[in-house]
Amino acid sequence: MKKNSAFDEIVLALKKEIQEHNFNYYVKDDPTIADSAYDDLMRKLEGLEKQYPELITEDSPTQRVGMLSNTAFNQVSHIKPMLSLNNVFHEDELVAFDKRIKTDLGIESINYAVEPKFDGLAIALIYEEGFFSLGATRGDGFTGEDVTHNLKTIKSIPLKIDTKSLPSRIEIRGEVVMFKEDFLALNKKQVELGQKVFANPRNAAAGSLRQLDSNITATRPLRFYAYSIDFEGIENILTSHSDSIKLLNELKIPTTNLVKNVNDIKGLLAYYHEIIDKRQELPFDIDGVVYKVNSLNHQDELGFVSRAPRWAVAHKFPAEEAESQVLGIDVQVGRTGAITPVARLKPTFVSGVTVTNASLHNESELLRKDVHINDFVLIRRAGDVVPEVVSVIKSKRPGNIKSFSMPTNCPECNSELKKEEGEVILRCCAGIQCSAQRKQSIMHFASRKAMDIDGLGEKIIDQLLQNKMINDFTDLYTLDLASLESLERFGEKSAKNLINSIHHSKETTLGRLIYALGIRGVGEATAKDLAKEFGTISNIKAQTLVDLEQVDDIGPTVSGFIHSYFNDLNSVALIDRLINNGVTFRSEAKKEVKFVPEISEKIFVLTGTLPTLKREDAKQIIDQYGGKVTSTVSKKTDYLLAGNDAGSKLEKAQVLGVVVLSEDDLIKWTTEE
Repeated sequence: MKKNSAFDEIVLALKKEIQEHNFNYYVKDDPTIADSAYDDLMRKLEGLEKQYPELITEDSPTQRVGMLSNTAFNQVSHIKPMLSLNNVFHEDELVAFDKRIKTDLGIESINYAVEPKFDGLAIALIYEEGFFSLGATRGDGFTGEDVTHNLKTIKSIPLKIDTKSLPSRIEIRGEVVMFKEDFLALNKKQVELGQKVFANPRNAAAGSLRQLDSNITATRPLRFYAYSIDFEGIENILTSHSDSIKLLNELKIPTTNLVKNVNDIKGLLAYYHEIIDKRQELPFDIDGVVYKVNSLNHQDELGFVSRAPRWAVAHKFPAEEAESQVLGIDVQVGRTGAITPVARLKPTFVSGVTVTNASLHNESELLRKDVHINDFVLIRRAGDVVPEVVSVIKSKRPGNIKSFSMPTNCPECNSELKKEEGEVILRCCAGIQCSAQRKQSIMHFASRKAMDIDGLGEKIIDQLLQNKMINDFTDLYTLDLASLESLERFGEKSAKNLINSIHHSKETTLGRLIYALGIRGVGEATAKDLAKEFGTISNIKAQTLVDLEQVDDIGPTVSGFIHSYFNDLNSVALIDRLINNGVTFRSEAKKEVKFVPEISEKIFVLTGTLPTLKREDAKQIIDQYGGKVTSTVSKKTDYLLAGNDAGSKLEKAQVLGVVVLSEDDLIKWTTEE
């Protein structure tokens, strides 16, 4: 049917009216229309779009329910990493943070932007020419999952924003949450339908956002709150985090009304106590507060360390505690053979989760806390995650308590347990010959931060081991569709999904592969450092203990673990089998640097706003030519690269006799023949 300009205007007006009602209801929490009247508007719009399909646009409210996907989510690489925050738990740690910020900036007072820390799922939204084009989860900080269709069902996320004079591409980051009352209603509905209930609102939000069918996501009461915005040239438009929040509000992107500005440690602590007092009254779960240096110029000057910004920190709330009773004490065998005593508890609800087991850490802790079977104890979820026994309630100690002694042999493989010199932890030294360590190594290998084999959970690994289909993690790459379909509760679709996920994991990075191997003492950051420093497996094998200790944060103990692993014939055989089974990895070795005597092996400090270069660009140039950038001016500093508004660092450099450079000096050094 031919397009009618009158209907075109009606449709535009309807879309605008519905979007305004969505904003009032989902963002301002101030509905201005009855539900029935809202439904009438939607039906009218749907009718017109059905009659005139050419009037349907991607920002129409009718386009919020997406499509059924028959594959796992695509991976999305973040243009800028979605970094995590360092945590503080005690006042003295916060005082140290505030002091470090002032010392590094060389100022006596600092203004902070403060806000609650949502207990939800971090996501990034991309808008192109004002239209919402891509949404991704945080993932490992560098790569997330494309959940665009599911995010489009969240009515507090606008499908189109008025970008005015802003650049064409804008990235907004924030958190998807579920309100407490909506969570309770959802679980009630799940029970009525005989379906799985969710442990807490965060679990419900994450599960809802990762549905392959976005029609299911559309039925879940999810909400979005933004906490940052980024675009090219942002430093020319905004000067502070507060400006960012103001801009988000102007764009009608939802933010919490609990964002404030405070000064120094006194203001930080006052806000912390204010929010912790309001915690139970808030409609959503929070697990702390976030403090950010407000000035974007100061943020740029402070920079980043490892995987966290130096200008922000999360102040976590104390873990919630509850009383329970120890019904028994068992031991678990960990991935590295560590024997951990575990208290079996009377089921107790703590921080939104029913806890039945709690860690006692090691034999020394068990003795220090004097825990006996049948004791009444205080338990908490450490960091709101891992349940642990805090202390025994001695005043309630019953007369029928029983003592517990650590075993002398491994409960899984019967190998003798030993304590290494200087350690308090008992270990089974059988390695993957021990069934428990074998299982744990496979679970670690498949985990998200390692090889990221989606769908390979503990129960499936148990089945594969029990049916002798795998003996170690290298055998995962020999599984086929027919053998998986023969397992209980495995259909054709679930078997295909797992095979696809295993196949997808074959292409990885060296850092992920090293982490996946489960070398004792080698976490995600150390694995990445090894990959960057040496570039290949063979190069790592060739290093001496002394060479390994030259890598950042690797000391004598961890270097020993690394050296032993890569010189062990069984370990080498595992790596060879992975490669023979098709596992490939991208090298992450440091780029060869061009030697420039003025830059190479020199220490730089950056301050102020440079005329044309972003601070990160200047850092990359210095790194490229073998220099090092630090944050504090000292006697060891070779150069201060100064721009406009250089401040106290310039004064300190002049006092210490540090050479002060301009941007032109740096560019000249790197362009001379």
